[in-house]
Amino acid sequence: MFSRPALHSRLALAACALAAEVLHLGWEYTHGGVPSHHLLNRADLPEVSNWWGLMVVPLLVWFLVGRIQRRGATLVQAGSRERFRALAQARFGAALLWGAALALAFAQGHPAVGFLFGGAFAAGLLFHVYRAEYVLGFALGLTFTFGAVLPVLIASVIAGYSFLAHLMIGALLRLGRGNRARGAGLP
Repeated sequence: MFSRPALHSRLALAACALAAEVLHLGWEYTHGGVPSHHLLNRADLPEVSNWWGLMVVPLLVWFLVGRIQRRGATLVQAGSRERFRALAQARFGAALLWGAALALAFAQGHPAVGFLFGGAFAAGLLFHVYRAEYVLGFALGLTFTFGAVLPVLIASVIAGYSFLAHLMIGALLRLGRGNRARGAGLP
């Protein structure tokens, strides 16, 4: 994902995402039609068609892979980019599996949906799930079941929650230290 120049890999990944979405929508079209999903799974709220995935998925991949690449490009120490790549890929994979498990549990009507959904918010307290690789993996994991728009909204809410939680935790830790720099040793 990161070995090619940034523009080439972003284009290739966005094209792969578009191809996967075309195949997904083609399968849905030939198996009963492309569905639409109600916001919050409530019939009184508006529906969002899965056709939006043709635009949303490639743009999401293009934008978030660019964010990951920009973060990796700032690393200058020997071996740090390789460690970053491995860590980013592991984060993406974990979020992809979590999103796929949530989508599968929802599709099967399994009671683990509440645990998996709430667990995503709990993971947001422990990990920085507002990072692009987490958001991309989680949204793509949910896409097959929920289309493209709803997973992006869900991932955005979880990412915003995680960002605000880490911002407040950091502020509380700085307040507890009395705004002193770590390791400064000043009275």
